[in-house]
Amino acid sequence: MRNTFANEITELAKIRKDIVLLSGDIGNRMFDEFKCVAPSRFINCGIAEANMMSLASGLALTGLRPVIYTITPFTTARCFEQIKIGAAYHNANIIIVGTGSGLSYAELGPTHHSLEDIGILSTLPGLRILAPCDSIELSSQLRESLDLRGPTYIRIGKKGEPNLTRNMVNLTIGKANILREGCDFLILGIGPILKEAIDAANEIERSHNKTTCIVSFGSVKPLDEEFLLELINKKFKFWFTLEEHGYEGGFGSKIGSWILKNNFQDKLKLVNICSPDKFIHHLGNQSYVRKNLDLDCEGILRKLLRYV
Repeated sequence: MRNTFANEITELAKIRKDIVLLSGDIGNRMFDEFKCVAPSRFINCGIAEANMMSLASGLALTGLRPVIYTITPFTTARCFEQIKIGAAYHNANIIIVGTGSGLSYAELGPTHHSLEDIGILSTLPGLRILAPCDSIELSSQLRESLDLRGPTYIRIGKKGEPNLTRNMVNLTIGKANILREGCDFLILGIGPILKEAIDAANEIERSHNKTTCIVSFGSVKPLDEEFLLELINKKFKFWFTLEEHGYEGGFGSKIGSWILKNNFQDKLKLVNICSPDKFIHHLGNQSYVRKNLDLDCEGILRKLLRYV
């Protein structure tokens, strides 16, 4: 996804002279072409992310369209105050891109895990929170965000994620998309981890002849509440949520809040599949840690089968 971002922002910079790309001392080689296209509109801010956020806010208030790019925990938790006051309070036209979200940097430990970013940022009024499941959705969201007023946070993976939305025609911000039709199980999820859900769905159909509906909520805030109401009428007994994020403040808790707000708790049972409420100390690559946390295909499959 990060290569897609670099290519997309470079193409957009050729067309739009108001785009300024700010990097937190990361991805410099990725942006070599961008620097050729717009050398005066690339700023390496170094490992001073809070300062970078304030700089971006100032640029936005002059009429430019700054786009920030660095590793997720360093562009969210590290500079929350600057996002709150500089970006959200001023409703500044800033796009904050957090790369390596969730457990993408699993081998580097809790300093590089981002399992709380949605919870942190969703407390801020007016800040859009997007979690594309693949590069196609990322490109669409990036282009749309540049034409919207106010700040946007886009949470992306790292590299090598498969494209899941090839056949989607409507990737509009605020709208959910069905990746796989089914009638026995329902999985609502965000981000590239949905590939694990698709693999689990294929296996449960092969082994138990049951089908799974899988939905990507590329937009966490705003949430597609209209779509959720339609799902109520389909009478799935269990709703599973899937995310590479902690439960507190994450996508699953937002679906739970929506269910309670609309008094649907007697109509269905919500099952959250997410990272545990603890720091992850056993290190390894993303696949290894997902497996240890039951967030891989096999773990998801076991959870689904408990409700057969």
